[in-house]
Amino acid sequence: MTLKIARVAGQGDGVAETPGGPVFVPLTLPGETVRGEVRDGRMDGAVVVEASPDRVPPVSPQYGDCGGCSLQHWASKPYLDWKRDQVIAALARERIETGVEATVAVPVGTRRRLALHARRLEDGRVVLGFKARKSWRLVEVTTCPVADPRLVAAFPVLTKMAGAFLEHPKSAPTLHVTWTLDGLDVDVTGVERRSGGLSADRQMQAIRTAGEGDLARLSLAGETLMMARQPRVRFGPATVPLPAGGFLQAVPEAEDAMTSRAMAAVKGAKVVADLFCGAGTFTFPLATVARVIAADASAAGIAALKVGIGSAKGMKAIDAQARDLFRRPLTPFDLKACEAIVFDPPRAGAIEQTAQIAGTKASVVVGVSCNPQTFARDARVLIDAGFRLETVTPVDQFLWSSHVELVGVFRR
Repeated sequence: MTLKIARVAGQGDGVAETPGGPVFVPLTLPGETVRGEVRDGRMDGAVVVEASPDRVPPVSPQYGDCGGCSLQHWASKPYLDWKRDQVIAALARERIETGVEATVAVPVGTRRRLALHARRLEDGRVVLGFKARKSWRLVEVTTCPVADPRLVAAFPVLTKMAGAFLEHPKSAPTLHVTWTLDGLDVDVTGVERRSGGLSADRQMQAIRTAGEGDLARLSLAGETLMMARQPRVRFGPATVPLPAGGFLQAVPEAEDAMTSRAMAAVKGAKVVADLFCGAGTFTFPLATVARVIAADASAAGIAALKVGIGSAKGMKAIDAQARDLFRRPLTPFDLKACEAIVFDPPRAGAIEQTAQIAGTKASVVVGVSCNPQTFARDARVLIDAGFRLETVTPVDQFLWSSHVELVGVFRR
């Protein structure tokens, strides 16, 4: 079939409208004419007969096979405009209209976190990479333009080390690699442990290779195997020990964009709540101007946050508590002193906590989200309680993917 691409859908695939329904065509752009075989509503491997003027050469040698990026072939402005449009559409589904700013771009080569999958090929060679698009097949990656070059430089030693975790045939290791102030931090998951875990020889092999590669720490599902240096990160004026396997924003520039907007929104507040605070991404910058009540379900994150309190001077008081905000959200009574609230939940959103925020006396709420759909759902609760969504800023933290983060500011 020969089809005309009408738009790009939410997952990044081009869409052609046909009498039989929409056909999804990966790696295409609006206005392009494509030709190929349609199966089950998809046209994979389409030939572009007439290209869009917005098409640009991709910068990754694995692009098109690797599933990490889906939009490298799109020029910057229409690509960033599309991300903004995704936020507008998500809000519209909840009947929300507000000012949506231009998408904040991030530079190439700035992602400090990667999840690399390891597999052993039939010839015995160990490879690292990302999954292919809509497949379990692994695409070997030797370079990645999205990643911090210091992560890419570590690929050879990471590949060597990964071999130690492939002892059991059911193991499918994933190396969660993070660049910190103290070097590389690696947490490995997906290793079969029912038969007693790694053998002593394989564990020592992994530790030796980690030492040869000057890793700061190597851990297995959060359990430290080797630590030459405590991996640390900086949040505002504080230096915080990163928990093994702990959460961290993927791109420092995106983190700065979100933090600065939260800070501007709560200006003048004397007490601020930071909910789903992790190890203190927003807590420490906020504590430079206000007293902070910080809460998160991760006990390790809260412990790291408490250690970070002693690393900086001139901050206001921080009350940090480990608490599951899904099962036990902070109530209006718990938040009675707060004039402003910041919340940054997981992709599932924070409907239980949002319902409690709606009943507080806070005049400003800042919502940070990696999922426009659940953000819009939570926003509707706040709006129905009398808040006005003043502005939303999309942030392109995950470059060339379909994911978009955002910061929304509510006032009443």
